[in-house]
Amino acid sequence: MKKRIFALLIAMALLTVSVCALAEPPAKPEGTPPAGQGGNPPDMPTGNPPDGMGTPPDGMGNPPDGMGGPGGQSSAPSEYAAVNTLTEDATLTGAIESTGTDENAVHVAAGETTIEDAQISRVSNDSTGGDSASFYGVGAAVLTTGGSATVRNSAISTDAKGGAGVFAYGDGIVYVADSTIETVQDTSGGIHVAGGGTLYASNLTVTTQGESSAAIRSDRGGGLLVADGGSYTSNGVGSPAVYVTADITVHNAQLTANGSEALCLEGLNAVRLYDCTLSGNMADLDQNDNTWNVILYQSMSGDSQVGKGSFEMTGGTLIANNGGIFYTTNTESEFVLSNVTIQAAADSEYFLRCTGNSNQRGWGTAGANGADCVFTGIAQQMQGNVIWDSISQLDFYMTGSTLTGAVVDDETYAGNGGDGYCNLYIDKDSTWIVTGDSTVSSLSCEGTIRDADGNTVTVKGTDSTIYIEGTSAYTITADSYSDTADMSGAPAESSWSDYEVTRPDNL
Repeated sequence: MKKRIFALLIAMALLTVSVCALAEPPAKPEGTPPAGQGGNPPDMPTGNPPDGMGTPPDGMGNPPDGMGGPGGQSSAPSEYAAVNTLTEDATLTGAIESTGTDENAVHVAAGETTIEDAQISRVSNDSTGGDSASFYGVGAAVLTTGGSATVRNSAISTDAKGGAGVFAYGDGIVYVADSTIETVQDTSGGIHVAGGGTLYASNLTVTTQGESSAAIRSDRGGGLLVADGGSYTSNGVGSPAVYVTADITVHNAQLTANGSEALCLEGLNAVRLYDCTLSGNMADLDQNDNTWNVILYQSMSGDSQVGKGSFEMTGGTLIANNGGIFYTTNTESEFVLSNVTIQAAADSEYFLRCTGNSNQRGWGTAGANGADCVFTGIAQQMQGNVIWDSISQLDFYMTGSTLTGAVVDDETYAGNGGDGYCNLYIDKDSTWIVTGDSTVSSLSCEGTIRDADGNTVTVKGTDSTIYIEGTSAYTITADSYSDTADMSGAPAESSWSDYEVTRPDNL
């Protein structure tokens, strides 16, 4: 994707306050976003879902930890209640207060609006939140459904159910910079896109307190969100720092979830993190069969189109305060990890888990809800076990990387089993330090395999063929073995410059 450079024009109107020079936000970027990501909302899938990924039982389709909010309005509202409804160019400054039920403080329906040096407050005790807030921005402090809004040097706060800070929906475009956003109640994300909306953020300080209130949030219909710099902190249960049902790119930001997994991605969507610090602290919950920090999955709730989810992290730090690191289940997924410093929890359960699940919220059909995953480590230090099962497919690539751990076939959630596999590809500059007996389908290694004491590890076939006679206490069992590794299936890493939006000088 080419680097987008945006120019600014001069806004010409005023609403209730004085005229000032403002930048006209550009139209949505030209070109086609990645398949199923950004732009207009994707079509809902038709026909029957893939085997094992059926519709969950009634009331069991919510994303992890309640993300997505309770059921409610399923279609876009015919109109929005708002303190300020803008349909032509305007400028807003100063104090703006909203106290109405399910009301927006500012709703930009058309034209170009600049909000600067403003204090926007939204407080309501009787707002409902739910799907109308998550999907369409009802009750958000600042909502854009058409035209564009430029927000700068402002403070936005909400204390109402469904009170997102800044929300872009449909044809709406938002540019927000050098501002603070604080939300208190449930279903109140910090910055939020849905229904194909577009949002660009720069140097924000965002804090959320409620459940289902990710600091960077998206929902049904997706959209495009690019954030550069700033701090994004969520404190509620079921409130990751980043919740992904859109195309999201973040650069040089602090992303902290104090009561949830660090990042959650559902379905046919993508997230890219460049030089970020990502931290999670998910509690051990009875409704889950394990605990994680980054999850790629499919709930089949209808909030995201079925397809391959993509997670990429380059540089920066990933901090896990509890549970395993990466978990994928009931979906097709792709991970690219490059030169990331990983701080695992003291009781970390795994580095990567690629298996079926028995989640109480019904993520697919038990015994047939595995994952189809491609995982690539590039110049990456990885520590912990890789867990897979026979109803999943895992291709694990190591390029100039080190894995310290065992590769374990765990059939706990595989029901009657399947034809899945785990293929491990190790290039000449990579090392696998084996910490326990391991099982893989195929092992292709041009690099080094040893234990922590430097001993050669035995590699034997399932038919008892000895491929490598080692001196270690550990054994790797493989259906097949090769001393060459075809790395062509490993996806390449991208760079921030591929997605960067240059901030205009006067934004």
